[in-house]
Amino acid sequence: MSAQLPLHSLRTICCLIALLCLSPGCRNRQYAHVLDNDDQNMVGSHTAGAETWDPLIEEAVVRLLGQSCATIQQASHATAVNGQMLQRSVCFAGVENRSSEPIGDFKEQIYDHIVTMVNRDEHFNMISRRYIEAAMAELRCSPESLVLPEKQRQLQQVLERDAQLVDYLLFAKITSGTTNSNGDYQRNYNLTLELLNIHTGESLLEEATIRKGYHKSALGSLRHY
Repeated sequence: MSAQLPLHSLRTICCLIALLCLSPGCRNRQYAHVLDNDDQNMVGSHTAGAETWDPLIEEAVVRLLGQSCATIQQASHATAVNGQMLQRSVCFAGVENRSSEPIGDFKEQIYDHIVTMVNRDEHFNMISRRYIEAAMAELRCSPESLVLPEKQRQLQQVLERDAQLVDYLLFAKITSGTTNSNGDYQRNYNLTLELLNIHTGESLLEEATIRKGYHKSALGSLRHY
């Protein structure tokens, strides 16, 4: 027969294990693993993360490209060469965050993701961000001021000096709306893309929305949804 430890000895062992788990060495330990392509994104517990931004960008960009290819005519100076249509040049003015939470390092990823998706479309060519930032710094203008025709002309002149023709300005804006319920809350994240034709002043808007619930307990989602 196997010997059994006294009750007080078992309690002592349990206390030692608990203390070890609460020690600084255990608390500061961190583990990681590389996600496969078919793994789902981690869902942020306090703010939006990849599970929110990635589908928002993809939906908004796809909608904008679909609408623009169907309704926007090629700029007057963009003619066909050797039977091939010239691409429309797009100047991406940047990502504006007007939501209730900071987006941190996701702002750069959102910018790059939008540029990459638009640039894959055969009808568009994204002007390098380096040219855009240098031109805006020279003009001392902000993305918001580019809605003014005079600022558009100035930007166009600076970029054309470097052989960067501009057909469209692209703006991205993030907003949010929050509904609270006894400590739990739902936040609606919205990404709006605006494509502005600087030759005609015509503007196209498309947006995408994702709703996300935040709960103080595991039962919060059952209680509200």
